[in-house]
Amino acid sequence: MKNLLNLDKSNLRQVIIDSPKQFAKGLELAKNIKVPGNFTNVVVSGMGGSSLPIDIFRTYLNSLYPTEKIKEFELIQNRTYSLPHESYDNCLNIFSSYSGTTEETLSSLEEAIKNNLPSIGIATGGKLIELCQANNLPFVILPAGIEPRYATGYFFGSLLQILANQGLISDKANDIVELSKNLEKEVLRLEDRGKELVELLIGKTPVIYSSDKFKSVVMIWKIKINESATTPAFYNVFPELNHNEMAGWGRPQGKFHIITLLDKDEHPQVIKRMRITADFLKEKGTETTIIEMEGLDILNKIFNTLLLGDWAAYYLALAYGQDPTPAKMVNDFKKLL
Repeated sequence: MKNLLNLDKSNLRQVIIDSPKQFAKGLELAKNIKVPGNFTNVVVSGMGGSSLPIDIFRTYLNSLYPTEKIKEFELIQNRTYSLPHESYDNCLNIFSSYSGTTEETLSSLEEAIKNNLPSIGIATGGKLIELCQANNLPFVILPAGIEPRYATGYFFGSLLQILANQGLISDKANDIVELSKNLEKEVLRLEDRGKELVELLIGKTPVIYSSDKFKSVVMIWKIKINESATTPAFYNVFPELNHNEMAGWGRPQGKFHIITLLDKDEHPQVIKRMRITADFLKEKGTETTIIEMEGLDILNKIFNTLLLGDWAAYYLALAYGQDPTPAKMVNDFKKLL
């Protein structure tokens, strides 16, 4: 194992171990960030690792209804060069770029500035912060030095605090502090589980399934495996996949391993579909593993499962003899642009 860890030139293992501490820092950095307005839309512009927290946040936000009375607003994600029409309709626009240099996000921010739209920036620096400073827009400066896909806690905490500051959701600081404590207790145990999982994935194309509720989680598993282990990975959700993708497993074109993330509190029919599908695909010769999501509430389920995915991607990269940190192909592509 020591020889494998030598591949980790940027000490990504420690970044993952320390990641639970990011949430509280994100809350702290955004504690005074607010713009005037009474908004019914929130559009977050971001790409890659800077957009992943928004996918998770939408899952979390949906879980608050209908038991908690929060102001009704629509959270919209923008992953392109221009703003959606909702950005112009009683909307708070948030621009998220870890590096502060993402060209799609900068293009959208420039459009917002041109049209005098209420805006907030989140970055470690770069042109995004420069534009905010030049145009008197509030901004959050995140700690630098890690890959954007591993800065989720900073973004999530900052976004949570901003929406609370705007009165769109209630103050969730206590929940986040408790989440951080729980994750710190679990991170090394999840590392061991991630190592075990890698033994099933070496030489295979991972396919990650979950219920539609946790679509953001399986998408992030797929992305972490793509970028850290530089191998293809795919995802889909129940029950939709039973109506189309499942048919494709009748003639698989390669070696795959399906991981199904199961929430025991999911609709009973969805759980039944997951188990029947796993048995069905095993009969067809496709390896399948069901992993039960752990945690007493949705926040803990989401981030416990994401930590497990971080470790799986990390140790899969090491198993393939490579540094798990750089996303070389993505960076080389950006240079060509």
